[in-house]
Amino acid sequence: MSDVKDLEKKYELAWDKYTKSDLEKVFTLSDNYIDFMSKCKTERECVTEFITLAETNGYKNIDTYIKDGTALKAGDKVYANCMGKTLALFLIGSEPIEKGFKILGAHVDSPRLDLKQNPLYEDSDLALVKTHYYGGVKKYQWVTIPLAIHGVVVKKDGTVVDIVIGEDEKEPVVGISDLLIHLSADQMQKTMAKGIEGEDLNVFMGSIPVEDKEAKNRVKLNVLRLLNDKYDIDEEDFVSSELEVVPAGRARSYGLDSSMIMAYGHDDRVCAYTSYEALMNIKETDKTCIVLLVDKEEVGSIGATGMQSRFFENTVAEVVNLMGEYSDLKVRRALASSKMLSSDVSAAYDPNFPSVMEKRNSAYFGKGIVFNKYTGARGKGGCNDANPEFIAELRTIMAKHKISWQTSELGKVDQGGGGTIAYILAEYGMQVIDSGVALHNMHAPWEIASKADIYEAFRAYEAFLIEI
Repeated sequence: MSDVKDLEKKYELAWDKYTKSDLEKVFTLSDNYIDFMSKCKTERECVTEFITLAETNGYKNIDTYIKDGTALKAGDKVYANCMGKTLALFLIGSEPIEKGFKILGAHVDSPRLDLKQNPLYEDSDLALVKTHYYGGVKKYQWVTIPLAIHGVVVKKDGTVVDIVIGEDEKEPVVGISDLLIHLSADQMQKTMAKGIEGEDLNVFMGSIPVEDKEAKNRVKLNVLRLLNDKYDIDEEDFVSSELEVVPAGRARSYGLDSSMIMAYGHDDRVCAYTSYEALMNIKETDKTCIVLLVDKEEVGSIGATGMQSRFFENTVAEVVNLMGEYSDLKVRRALASSKMLSSDVSAAYDPNFPSVMEKRNSAYFGKGIVFNKYTGARGKGGCNDANPEFIAELRTIMAKHKISWQTSELGKVDQGGGGTIAYILAEYGMQVIDSGVALHNMHAPWEIASKADIYEAFRAYEAFLIEI
């Protein structure tokens, strides 16, 4: 029985295996990721940044190939952009397209507060904006913290105005008030879900009035004046805007040993970033490699930029066409023959809240990338349940590249659960499993991830693209 492996020994801390050279790589990747997360707080900002970086690595817009009728060949690098919020990157392989793709799929949207279409109003000589929360949030977490506003305003003439308020240290931030403890006797009797109501997530914008004492809503008018002076927009322009309220400030190293990262939007930009970095390390491939970064996962993957749209399938069809001898059957065979890592985050075991986790089937900080055979809720509702043959193949790859990995489920069976984009891609018949970085504080304004896990996820994604 000497060769029987103990899982507890197998899932050892990645930190214990790192050499000095390894540690330098861990912290270099983390520093670059911190910069990315500090800059990219919306799906639009992520896609824009990824395109900029990809173009420096030789990727070209597929629209150019389509317009010019240029054929795609092995080694070509192209990307497709859907409305600035979803992105697909392709490294064309040497093998026939029908043999399938190697796909890393993540999402770049995160829980937040969206400004309503008619948001700005004045009450008691204070200017505020109305919001509508996006995705699964604990509303009480969003009060009394510094907030920023990111997004775009599109004017009637089609001009797109980029908005970022509250990130420069010289700029003011905005925020949402909470009831003072001295007057909160009634509030404290409410459940946490009802302590702060959705319609009360109103963001304070200012308190100085315009000089005209005869004007109505003088504070609101002053805020509009400030916005007009800086961005040349007026109140009606809010109707055609997409403005998101997010936590203000940079991502930071976390813990006295700087072993973790605190950032807004780890879910799921930590997997998007590491997937992108993995693809950039691949110079040539047999099967075509794809990194797919989508929007709207937090609200069900719906809409034109969500995974349930036809964007990805249509883009694959364009790629097949540009490679010659297009047929619908080739598209279907390519998708059905593909293998995918649905790169999404998981919940890390938190010793402050042990009752919701089953320790033998939980993920832990520092033990590497997490493979979730299934997600879903309770009776696996809404899940993708990966085939064991695919898992065995991934185990072999992880062992070959000495990558730290672990398995997990999303909490105890009857505690709740969640879903990803995995089941949508699995509908094509491809092999799919959820795999990503475990987090503390998932969906909170500031989430926590281990630097070791981020590095191991990057290595796992790279190994997948090399070996599958």
